[in-house]
Amino acid sequence: MVKKIVEMYRIIMDLRYNPLRFIPDPILQGYLLMALFVMWCLFFGLIAIYHLGWLGYSIPLSIGVHLSLIVPAIITNAVFLAAEKELNQEEDI
Repeated sequence: MVKKIVEMYRIIMDLRYNPLRFIPDPILQGYLLMALFVMWCLFFGLIAIYHLGWLGYSIPLSIGVHLSLIVPAIITNAVFLAAEKELNQEEDI
């Protein structure tokens, strides 16, 4: 069980294991990881505020909260795919 948790953590947060490893510049790797980290912190903060009841329920707000989950997931996936694509382009050269 602990091994599985460590493996899941490494896939997401460790630059040696996640798809950002395909970007050759370590500074850019760190920048992208930090940008994704901030984006996900904002999302979880919004979810916490919503569930604590600090925001009243409304359909547009609910749609916004749900989109705040979908949009970061799409952005994270796009960054990871772009990193893998960059590696594939370098291998073709």
